[in-house]
Amino acid sequence: MLELALNYNPEETMPLVQVAERQGISEGYLEQIMTLLRKGGLVRSVRGAQGGYRLTREPGRVTVGEIVRCLEGPLSPTGCVSEEDPETCVRADYCVTRVLWEKVRESIATVLDNTTLEDLCKETEKVRYSKEANMYYI
Repeated sequence: MLELALNYNPEETMPLVQVAERQGISEGYLEQIMTLLRKGGLVRSVRGAQGGYRLTREPGRVTVGEIVRCLEGPLSPTGCVSEEDPETCVRADYCVTRVLWEKVRESIATVLDNTTLEDLCKETEKVRYSKEANMYYI
């Protein structure tokens, strides 16, 4: 998703092989990931010679939380505090650690839901710039 965001153009697609190469991910594994992202409505695939994948929305409108939930399901550091359909536990009414896990889940959700692909693109540019700034050519 980050690679598609870094090269975002609503009119163009990016070939899967190019994404896999740039991100160091096997093409087969990436195809599985893209299938989930396509079903989740986050990417669109185009077949043919000019085919590939593209984001369905601009990077500033896609949160990391959406991506994680699409690929991994509801946020759930432990089953009893899952965002959807938490497991019932006989100790739920008096379990002190359950409250802790709820806070952990909420904290993770807050960070993921308030971070967009655009934010990650900006961070990527900062990292690239700082690496280039520290390069010395002779």
